Amino acid sequence: MKTGWIIIAAATVLLSAAAAAQSMQVPQPTPGLKPNPVAGKKIYGAHCAQCHGADLRGSTQGPPFLHPVYVPSHHGDVAFQLAVRNGSRRHHWNFGDMAPVAGISADEVAHITAYVRAEQRKAGVIR
Repeated sequence: MKTGWIIIAAATVLLSAAAAAQSMQVPQPTPGLKPNPVAGKKIYGAHCAQCHGADLRGSTQGPPFLHPVYVPSHHGDVAFQLAVRNGSRRHHWNFGDMAPVAGISADEVAHITAYVRAEQRKAGVIR
């Protein structure tokens, strides 16, 4: 009987999380924007490098983006938009939660993501 309650509790938690995720608005870049990795590198340097490393290999404050956990099939481009807007709970690493990053537009995040994806390709993390 105890197992049944555990299953019901787990299902309730999962449904609540799914409902919360559905109500979360995903920031949308300007329609027709062509994300530019060169522009993204500059924006990344100003807003992300302190924690994720100037070389995208992480630091003592944040995880590396040149790691298989950040491939598009696991952390799609929308994950970058959501993390910047809403922050991100610690889930793969032991760095603590990521706070939202103020002052970055959805277009700028798209440029950052293009830069990260280009560097992931260069490093062989994605093809």
